Amino acid sequence: MIRIGLIGCGAIGRQHAHRLHCETAGVTLTGVADFLPEAAQKVAADLGVRAFASGEELIASPDVDAVFVTTPDAFHAQYVLASIEAGKYCFCEKPLAPTVEECLKIMDAEVRHGKRLVQVGYMRRYDKDYMEMKRLLDEGSVGRPLILHMAHRNVSQPDWFRTEMAVSNSAIHEIDICRYLTGEEFVSGQVLKVRQSTESADKPYENPQIMLLETESGARLDIEYQCGECYGYEVECRIVCDRGMLELPQPSTVIKRSKDTHSCSTDIMQDWSVRFIDAYPVEFAAWVRDLENGKLTGPSVWDGYAACQVADSLNASRGTGKFMPIKMVEKPDLYR
Repeated sequence: MIRIGLIGCGAIGRQHAHRLHCETAGVTLTGVADFLPEAAQKVAADLGVRAFASGEELIASPDVDAVFVTTPDAFHAQYVLASIEAGKYCFCEKPLAPTVEECLKIMDAEVRHGKRLVQVGYMRRYDKDYMEMKRLLDEGSVGRPLILHMAHRNVSQPDWFRTEMAVSNSAIHEIDICRYLTGEEFVSGQVLKVRQSTESADKPYENPQIMLLETESGARLDIEYQCGECYGYEVECRIVCDRGMLELPQPSTVIKRSKDTHSCSTDIMQDWSVRFIDAYPVEFAAWVRDLENGKLTGPSVWDGYAACQVADSLNASRGTGKFMPIKMVEKPDLYR
């Protein structure tokens, strides 16, 4: 049984702690930590596990074999680096870190260790619909991806959400899943400011935004991103290929047709955790199998760095009216 310690007891941390403790075979949740002691104590009491005084104490504990990092983005790097230094596997929620510099520090530390220890929580790779799109692309029956259209719409954002985070914190999912689907890196990108929603007039972010990207082979990606004030939570993906097209539908659900209202309707999701609720168990189970086998196969530090590098270039393009080149460091052999 693999003993897990979780750092970060906010909204997603609480959900992940419950999944690890109650729903994931092969692991046991040893304890939790948070920079707010009362947050850790509450989760620990609810689940009957230990509340550590700090993340550092949790990582150093002989009762913890692997670490889960679900803190705010700004604290990811310090706990991931501490886990690598301790020689312990670490699952880090996306993004790997908020800056390219921190991602490179993590990469350097893992390369020096000589073995992959870190996985980044890009759960869309474990969603059954995206997995089927990947299978069909790899199969080759529809040909090469030529144009990718994506949308990411949200109902709300916390008070601390800002314009740049639309890329670095949220649409980073689209950046990663397109790298995964196409098997290519991006070479240039641009963010466009469009006519702004009156529903977001009092918000501290631009809404909506359009992001444009180009892959190594010349395929093009556009992302329609709505930070908040939308009618519901939705993600969409269309891939135009040489000999056909792939389209990701909204999750299957019952459609109601009524003569009383003379309407055809279905519920609209309001939250990301509902849309991807089935992806997390698949993601966690795959990670546990990898720990048991002693070899990680999921999203790597390189994937975390690459998405961050793309996000930085997109944000740097704001207001320039130009595509910004995306310059990557040389890929270490560890990630080839």
